[in-house]
Amino acid sequence: MCQTSVYVEKDGVEELRFSDVTNLSVDGSGVKISTLFEGETELHDTVLHSIDFMAGKVLLHQSA
Repeated sequence: MCQTSVYVEKDGVEELRFSDVTNLSVDGSGVKISTLFEGETELHDTVLHSIDFMAGKVLLHQSA
């Protein structure tokens, strides 16, 4: 099983925020992320920027 890593870009800097992501959903207020070992986390004022399926990488953009 391959899980995905989620990076958050803010002010031009990418930071690894979540590893072993099993679920990601986007709604009007932001992004909800669940990981293999933790519960659900909500990131407000965050949008999906890109997904690299080969690298298992999701890049989110968080506004200031």
